[in-house]
Amino acid sequence: MTPEQTAAGIRVKVSLPYAEAVQKTVEALKGEGFGILTTIDVRQTMQEKLGEEFRPYIILGACNPPLAHRALSAEPEVGLLMPCNVVVYEEGDGCVVSAMDPTVVAKMVSHPELEAVATEARAKLMRVLQRVAG
Repeated sequence: MTPEQTAAGIRVKVSLPYAEAVQKTVEALKGEGFGILTTIDVRQTMQEKLGEEFRPYIILGACNPPLAHRALSAEPEVGLLMPCNVVVYEEGDGCVVSAMDPTVVAKMVSHPELEAVATEARAKLMRVLQRVAG
């Protein structure tokens, strides 16, 4: 399955249970050189902070150190737009895995080196989504 473009990202729908989709996403990110800096369990947070039920939903703050170094060296303020967030959530009888599109972010900060880094990061994230869907 080919990832589809959304307004701010790229995503795939998969026929996997939630826990398996999360695990497969983390493994695919590692395979492309991304580490997970933050993990936000949105469902748990909504329950704890608001007493509200929410679907299983996780936000993974993924970082590829060589790409991050290049981006931050070119423009320190780009750190405001990092890391690359990847979300996994239940939808219907499967899950959606969605990654922010770094090329969308790069347009916010006009800098040639950032555009190159964003293009490379997007290609890596596309491969992540393809692996999860494959």
